[in-house]
Amino acid sequence: MAIHIKSADEISLMREAAQILVEAHDLVAAHIKEGITTKELDSIAEEFIKSKDAYPSFLNYHGYPGSACISINDEVVHGIPGKRKLQEGDIVSVDLGVYYKGYHSDAARTYPVGTVDAAKLDLIRVTKESFFEGLKYAKPGNHLSDISSAIQRHAEAHGYGVVRDLVGHGIGKQLHEEPQVPNYKTPGRGPKLQKGMVLAIEPMINMGTWQVRVLEDDWTFVTRDGSVSAHYENTVVITDDIPEILTIGK
Repeated sequence: MAIHIKSADEISLMREAAQILVEAHDLVAAHIKEGITTKELDSIAEEFIKSKDAYPSFLNYHGYPGSACISINDEVVHGIPGKRKLQEGDIVSVDLGVYYKGYHSDAARTYPVGTVDAAKLDLIRVTKESFFEGLKYAKPGNHLSDISSAIQRHAEAHGYGVVRDLVGHGIGKQLHEEPQVPNYKTPGRGPKLQKGMVLAIEPMINMGTWQVRVLEDDWTFVTRDGSVSAHYENTVVITDDIPEILTIGK
């Protein structure tokens, strides 16, 4: 499949979807505390998104039963919301998407629950840093794998495992478009970046090895060694120069 280059009008619509997503994340973050269930967080996100005449991108996507992916500790991504309660010392990744006026936005954050040990806080910090290391290469003329390689270098320099089974992606009219955006690769490979590409760049970083497995629910990915994992994602537009992050508040 071809990579769809977005027009200025399309990017403007994606900004609108992204603004709703930023507000949804802020609302969910304000409710993250010990004792709240993942289903309660999911409902908060869903109700807010629908109140904006938008739709949660993940709800019923290939049969996914929630509006948010909420993944705790060793859960990497695609944790299904349910009765599980957050506990003091957990870290929780919240991945949300918004579909609005025909276009998607996608972003993920990992949050500490109450007082969290320093090792987990370091993982959250380095995962976010890895995104921004990759972003330095998100410019026209660079190769897609230059982003991927920079993410991998930064995470592995801190002794972490970079998930290989799951990747970022293009985004627009479809939630998942070409190209795939791995978080590991040799630089100088893959398509050259062009103005108007829109990418969901999303490091998924484990405190242990990079290996993961899927639970019996056929959705939730967990670390194979039981170590904790963090996730950080934004929807990014390739411009003439400095990339534009759509899913970060002003």
